[in-house]
Amino acid sequence: MLSAPSAIRRESFWPARVAILAVVALQVTLNERVTVGPNWLLPGLEVLLLIPLSVVRGLHARRLHLGTAGNVVVSHATARTFAFGLIALLNVANLLSLLLLVESLLHGSKATGRLLLVDALDIWVTNIIVYALWYWELDRGGPLQRQSGAAARRDWLFTPMTLPDGGQSWHPTFVDYLFLSFTNATAFSPTDTLPLTPAAKVLMMLQAGISLLTLALVASRAVNILS
Repeated sequence: MLSAPSAIRRESFWPARVAILAVVALQVTLNERVTVGPNWLLPGLEVLLLIPLSVVRGLHARRLHLGTAGNVVVSHATARTFAFGLIALLNVANLLSLLLLVESLLHGSKATGRLLLVDALDIWVTNIIVYALWYWELDRGGPLQRQSGAAARRDWLFTPMTLPDGGQSWHPTFVDYLFLSFTNATAFSPTDTLPLTPAAKVLMMLQAGISLLTLALVASRAVNILS
């Protein structure tokens, strides 16, 4: 049963949508040497997937906030699976670009050092945004579950949650997950937010590994340029 509208905490989906569009923009700017097919192909598919997902998610959020039980063609579980699929596509596309960049470096690419560094930075920033989306979608059953007050167990323990009131007056937003992703990509370990579940720990390990590899490539290329 839905909670009363007054008990529901609103959380905008727009930061996540803008983050996805930012990833799309970063992918379009990649050199086709490190993309699968034309550099507009996967970004175009991602935008086509984002549009219906945004509509369905918007309907679910409106239904939740109004406290109505009206029918929605696509269930919340299906929409969330669809969201995971979109994030996975973003992630796989970025991983493929990283692998193509590694191959390009190993085989003595004729691209200039500047182009290679720009592509590596593009991939690194994309990695941060994509994993912020993973964390935001995974934590406590997803954004709609967190808003409804029927959230599952925590996947991450944020610092405000350790306050005397148990963090009842504080709720993470997309910016908090983006900060978590950034600190994990730069420190290669949790900083002020601890992963509590196996899924959270695996995601953070994967992100740190990808970030470390990307930065190592940048460092090695910079050394070559300087020498």
